[in-house]
Amino acid sequence: MQHFVSVDELDEDKVLALIKRAQYFKQGGKPGKDLSEVYCVNMFFEDSTRTHTSFEMAERKLGLNVLSFDPKQSSVNKGETLYDTLLTMDALGVDLAVIRHSENQYYQKLINLAPTQTLSIGIVNGGDGSGQHPSQCLLDMLTIYEQFGKFKGLKVAIVGDITNSRVAKSNMELLNKLGAKVFFSGPKYWYDPSFEKYGTYKTLDELVAEVDVLMLLRVQHERHAGDQNEANFSKERYHQEFGLTKERYERLKSDAIVMHPGPINRDVEFASELVEAPKSRFKAQMQNGVFMRMAMLEAVINERNLGGKINEDIN
Repeated sequence: MQHFVSVDELDEDKVLALIKRAQYFKQGGKPGKDLSEVYCVNMFFEDSTRTHTSFEMAERKLGLNVLSFDPKQSSVNKGETLYDTLLTMDALGVDLAVIRHSENQYYQKLINLAPTQTLSIGIVNGGDGSGQHPSQCLLDMLTIYEQFGKFKGLKVAIVGDITNSRVAKSNMELLNKLGAKVFFSGPKYWYDPSFEKYGTYKTLDELVAEVDVLMLLRVQHERHAGDQNEANFSKERYHQEFGLTKERYERLKSDAIVMHPGPINRDVEFASELVEAPKSRFKAQMQNGVFMRMAMLEAVINERNLGGKINEDIN
């Protein structure tokens, strides 16, 4: 993969290979070659704690050189295009750029170049608008696989602000490819009928005792400009109708798991006292994110023939 921008090109074999590689890293495995001369920059134009820090940790564990980048102090504020910013990074010798941007599919103009353009930097998508979030999707797949050792036949409910969620869109697409049965729940005004090709809408109380994986989504207030439902939003009402309450938690199957991409609105999507409960995988997802991102970065590095001498002693 010259770039890693979406889950569209992934199939079951590729997903399982990435999971196995992430598990290898999680068990203390090292990259198979010297990566100390590979240069990477993280360009996050939207706020992020988990994804940004997780990518940087993954890069440092791989032994990459990580350059700092602050969008607030960049020439983007002078009107420089994203392409020209990447052209600068490419000219300076940066090999990989991890980018989060508010524009859906921002990466298309960076990887589908005009004949006059010469950009040769590898792009890894850290999230694009309400489009895709491949690294969150894959760390979720790793977390599910660790619990069940399979995907086929699992029942997974995606609950909440689905229309605005890039996590939901990536996960519903990939879970279908892997043979899971997907359900949706949450406010109907944040649900689009186009999702029906991936799963079935039911009320949360219909689903909670039935599913293997309950995947809660953050209410993305920052994406609700002009939405009358935002003006009428009540944290307490949302929690009672669409959140994981203590009563719903008790109705989950004994081996079911609860997931959330973060950040959590406590006592909205997730009762605060349940965030670290035994069935919650919120912390495990964050831990798994480092190792899955190592696997993703390594896949791009290998495809682009970056890095030094292969270490024959390391698998």
